[in-house]
Amino acid sequence: MATAAFKSLHHPHLQSRCFRRCRFPPGRMSSSSSIGALYLFCSSTSSTITTITSSSSILTPAAVPQTFTALSDHLSAADFRQADETTRRLLILLAGEAAQKRGYIFFSEIQFIAAGDLQAIDELWRRHSGGRFGYGVQRRIWEEERRDFTRFFVRVGWMRRLETETEQYMYRSFPGEFDWEMESGSPEGHLPLTNALRGTRLLASILTHPAFEAEEEEKFESSKCPTYMNN
Repeated sequence: MATAAFKSLHHPHLQSRCFRRCRFPPGRMSSSSSIGALYLFCSSTSSTITTITSSSSILTPAAVPQTFTALSDHLSAADFRQADETTRRLLILLAGEAAQKRGYIFFSEIQFIAAGDLQAIDELWRRHSGGRFGYGVQRRIWEEERRDFTRFFVRVGWMRRLETETEQYMYRSFPGEFDWEMESGSPEGHLPLTNALRGTRLLASILTHPAFEAEEEEKFESSKCPTYMNN
């Protein structure tokens, strides 16, 4: 998280799935269309998988379906380090032309990402981590910590306590001090990473996106139901 190369975002199945390459009509590749949701809808276990790496530096709307495929591939292989980087690239692609040209994303551009796309990213992370990783998981933890970012960072393992007499914390060094293996006992919500060294507005914009508001409302409504209705 401390490197300059990850200016705005650091970006997380063990089952193998195959996905068809979906064709989109011209002019339908803007950030306002929910490409991610359609991508997940097009999944099929009988298709031939298309292998795409995330090493390409070309950031254009046409690369969105391939980048979703790359994210799924990395997560299926439990390569969470590459999945983290691919998530960062995917958010840039979905945020719009300005972010694509710049190569990183501003917090004010998160609003331009369709809810279905963020939900698709979140679903891939959850599915391939046994429900341990993803923005929705982070949102829940953040709410449980009453939106206190310091407590949130400590709980998801982005900050560590210093060996001092007084209680002090500091950000972990990227990438060496982060956990990239499920077997290492990574804290719940540890991935995907979001750089907060220059402030928390970007992360707050992601966690408060309408994509995750509906989930919170469903939980609230469910909690109001009589016990016999939940049986």
